[in-house]
Amino acid sequence: MNAPLASPVESAPEAIGPVLEFRDITVSFDGPPVLKNISFSVAPGETRILLGPAGVGKSVLLKTANGLVQPDSGTVAILGETITGLPEHKLIPMRARTGMVFQEGALFDSLTVRDNVAYQLVQERTPDEEIDERVHVALRFVGLEQTFSLFPSSLSGGMRRRVAIARALIHYPELLLYDSPTGGLDPVTSTTIIELIVKQRDVYKTPSLLVTHRLQDAFTMCTHRFDEEKNVMVPLPEGETHTSTTFLMLNEGGLIFDGSLHELVHSENEFVREFLE
Repeated sequence: MNAPLASPVESAPEAIGPVLEFRDITVSFDGPPVLKNISFSVAPGETRILLGPAGVGKSVLLKTANGLVQPDSGTVAILGETITGLPEHKLIPMRARTGMVFQEGALFDSLTVRDNVAYQLVQERTPDEEIDERVHVALRFVGLEQTFSLFPSSLSGGMRRRVAIARALIHYPELLLYDSPTGGLDPVTSTTIIELIVKQRDVYKTPSLLVTHRLQDAFTMCTHRFDEEKNVMVPLPEGETHTSTTFLMLNEGGLIFDGSLHELVHSENEFVREFLE
């Protein structure tokens, strides 16, 4: 893994109460509900992994977390402030307090890596010198400082995903949202991405909600920690799991599981058991 940051990405301020809270939300799109009566929260320093097969509403749920999708009923609160029903101009400052890694990275091909990572800072008219410094720090964190002036078309799929993570970190977010961050990547590259997510979790303790259908990624996160001295992800002692990382599972629009890895693998829910096989 890459050398430690010379100037670390700042830690998020300590929150009081849930960082993210869903209160009985239902979402539909001119048809049967995609999500039905969903309630759960993300605590300060907690990472929640949202599991489930394709098409069960995982990405929709994630998009309700920053107002990209509005629920038909129920409420969503970020950092203690209800965002449900807020107009777009009031959602923008709330989104600035979160970082989101979209599926496939969602980089702008016409912009350099520097301008992709700095996109929000550019919109805010941040001075160029400060932008350059913060982009270098974010890229150093993901091990891609050498790509500063390159265009996304010259990067591999895994590198593009790492740039997307750097973009999510540029504002020192108080909450991170990951939408299938390893989707479409090979196993080796996926492990590199998971190691970055574990590093962010353990070194800077940013609370996160991560969507995935890949059990291997989820289990790796729960059974490993980041060793700052060695600057690599290492396994926890056999039988131990990361106490701040817990699981959620969706099926047919409903939340059917909320608990620890131990509770997940010992669940008696038939769908959960089939999903784990």
